[in-house]
Amino acid sequence: APVLISILLGASFSRYQVEESVEHLLAPTHSLAKIERNLVDSLFPVNRSKHRLYSDLQTPGRYGRVIITSFRKANMLDQHHTDLILKLHSAVTRIQVQRPGFNYTFAHICILNNDKTCIVDDIVHVLEELKAARSSNRTNFAITYPITHLKDGREVYNGHQLGGVTVHSKDRVKSAEAIQLTYYLQAINSLNDMVAEKWESIFCDTVELFQKSNRKVKMYPFTSSSLKEDFQKTSRVSERYLITSLILVVTLAILCCSMQDCVRSKPWLGLLGLLTVTLATLTAAGIINLTGGKYNSTFLGIPFVMLGHGLYGTFEMLSSWRKTREDQHVKERTAAVFADSMLSFSLTTAMYLVTFGIGASPFTNIEAARIFCCNSCIAIFFNYLYVLSFYGSSLVFTGYIENNYQHSIFCRKVPKPEVLQEKPAWYRFLLTAKFSEDTADSEETNTYESHLLVWFLKRYYCDWITNTYVKPFVVLFYLVYISFALMGYLQVSEGSDLSNIVATATRTIEYTTAQQKYFSNYSPVIGFYIYESIEYWNTSVQEDVLEYTKGFVRISWFESYLNYLRKLNISTGLPKKNFTDMLRNSFLKAPQFAHFSEDIIFSKKYNNEVDVVASRMFLVAKTMETKREELYDLLETLRKLSLTSKVKFIVFNPSFVYMDRYASSVGAPLQNSCISALFLLFFSAFLVADSLINVWLTLTVASVEFGVIGFMTLWKVELDCISVLCLIYGINYTIDNCAPLLSTFVLGKEFTRTKWVKNALEVHGVAILQSYLCYIVGLIPLAAVPSNLTRTLFRCLFLIALVTFFHCFAILPVILTFLPPSKKKRKEKKNPENREEIECVEMVDMDSTRVVDQITTV
Repeated sequence: APVLISILLGASFSRYQVEESVEHLLAPTHSLAKIERNLVDSLFPVNRSKHRLYSDLQTPGRYGRVIITSFRKANMLDQHHTDLILKLHSAVTRIQVQRPGFNYTFAHICILNNDKTCIVDDIVHVLEELKAARSSNRTNFAITYPITHLKDGREVYNGHQLGGVTVHSKDRVKSAEAIQLTYYLQAINSLNDMVAEKWESIFCDTVELFQKSNRKVKMYPFTSSSLKEDFQKTSRVSERYLITSLILVVTLAILCCSMQDCVRSKPWLGLLGLLTVTLATLTAAGIINLTGGKYNSTFLGIPFVMLGHGLYGTFEMLSSWRKTREDQHVKERTAAVFADSMLSFSLTTAMYLVTFGIGASPFTNIEAARIFCCNSCIAIFFNYLYVLSFYGSSLVFTGYIENNYQHSIFCRKVPKPEVLQEKPAWYRFLLTAKFSEDTADSEETNTYESHLLVWFLKRYYCDWITNTYVKPFVVLFYLVYISFALMGYLQVSEGSDLSNIVATATRTIEYTTAQQKYFSNYSPVIGFYIYESIEYWNTSVQEDVLEYTKGFVRISWFESYLNYLRKLNISTGLPKKNFTDMLRNSFLKAPQFAHFSEDIIFSKKYNNEVDVVASRMFLVAKTMETKREELYDLLETLRKLSLTSKVKFIVFNPSFVYMDRYASSVGAPLQNSCISALFLLFFSAFLVADSLINVWLTLTVASVEFGVIGFMTLWKVELDCISVLCLIYGINYTIDNCAPLLSTFVLGKEFTRTKWVKNALEVHGVAILQSYLCYIVGLIPLAAVPSNLTRTLFRCLFLIALVTFFHCFAILPVILTFLPPSKKKRKEKKNPENREEIECVEMVDMDSTRVVDQITTV
């Protein structure tokens, strides 16, 4: 049944849909910046947002962008490079998108200016004037930075168009190492958007072709689709690495379940355990796809979540099988396995469902995290059902094979030793098995102790880790671990940079690196929007506005604008109606203030009176784009000022959509999951036999999570959506591995703490070690994937596995030997005169096979 269900549901995944919107996935769902963007869009048309200034001031829309620089740090303003850039500009404007019946060029789909011409970066006009000046041998033309003057008298901002600038006195540009050009496109309907998307693709091809013919310059193209394409590219570049990972895990899972004894070896169970996990993951993917869900690259982490939980459950069942008596019937052995292992597996599965269920709830403000947690919940639920059914049935089949003394791989009846002696050596090696008649009645040796991992733990490791001379070093090592974890924890940074979730060898990474290298002197342009009708001619109002622009580098010359208002007011003394009329006419006529005509919205009243209903100015903060924490602090500061100011204003830039409350949005799933896990542990303390189990489990989870957060920071992993999802998984992974050990130790009676630590490691250590080895081997290929997303995924998951393993096999075995619970009070002294008489009733069949039917203690 699980196989059929997986095939039916998983088949639908062959036609899966890919999530196109990165903002939908990674930006906070409930964001104040999105509301501010809607207000801005309602006040100012999008085409005016692109006019005169480089910046995505309202909505990114469709665009093509390219940074041109030189390998030898040459001056991009010299004659050779100026001609080259203008030649590239001409090639870009001639790009054609072929559609049935019409060929679209840049002129057909560009955003238009007020005079119905395409909006082009002012740096193009600067270069054209520079070229004309050289042609006429004029030497008085000078470019200033970051504001320069064109021949028509306009002042233009070039801070985001000239990079790596060296200046003379009075801000005159001596040289510039990089130049950036941007081409904005219309996307007002579906056809227009389709043409614009195709134009972006041809734009990148054109730039790359131009690059090949001009080897001395380096060009970095970037479009509005680049981030989306590079985000999904992670899935494509990961395919062969994931296949390698699958092959390695299959190989190691088979080896971990194998023994030299061909009857008791269980290689098929190792393979079937991995198949169980695969079927559950495939079923979950099919359900998500059928319910309208869309695939995204964050889903790459789900197989590793399933691998850690599913394989441990199957290995724990196999470990329980080894503890059963071979002379029992298969049904009795299977019942003992389920009774021994499925209780803890059910509890850990419930913990997974609770923690990931909280992450899948509407409380999660990041859509990518919510979808990931939802898919994980479905996969874990089906994994639990499939372990009960599919893997349980597989265990029964292999049990019958073992009881019939059939080969564990070829299922052939294994001949007895006297028959094997007549066969060749290779044949005897393949069919090596230990028959029950080979063991004397006085011997109590478990036939499974010949398993390499069982033998290693029982004979060597358990005695070594509990040695009196080893314990001080383990405690010292733990103190070092806590110290480094604390050092990293104090340096945790929030990762709202979108380049952290894309493949490495992509346009996004190359462009972002070049942009930060050459154009990081100025942060993104911030729109300062006043959305109420105020008396701009009032001196007190002007002072109020200027008060909230302190700390910025002015790029819209707002102070000159207000001074102009003051002069009009003083010189004319006109009433409001005549003043606004003159203001509007002055803006339309005066060339030095022409750029302000797009920044003021006029409206007519019923008596033909003209009023100013909204205005804006553009500001550049003194922070840099490389210091996103400063930009985030600036955003929060401006938000607070907008609540207390006398003037109603908002500040906006599209990057604020990703930054707005990012820390609280990302951390919320982790906080909610931690709270739910602690609540579940507290509640279950009243149900378990000893509440100390949950106390130790809580302390262990806290220690592991603290260490993982600290060390991932030291490993240059920021706290972003991917790392937080890994930390949620880390809670469950720790409980998965540590709960059985702690339960066996705490509930143990008689003997000493050291004895019960050894016993807990012998009983559960093999399953932990097997699942850990398979998990690490599966993670290793992930480290080679050329993607920042998988890099974060690998580092976090590797640290979770390593730190948990360190706690299971070193910290807990040592600390539990000298901390509560005490075993002395539970130790009962036996009276040597007390005797136990055992009555064994045996039944012997015709083949002299010994079967114990009943054991009665008298």
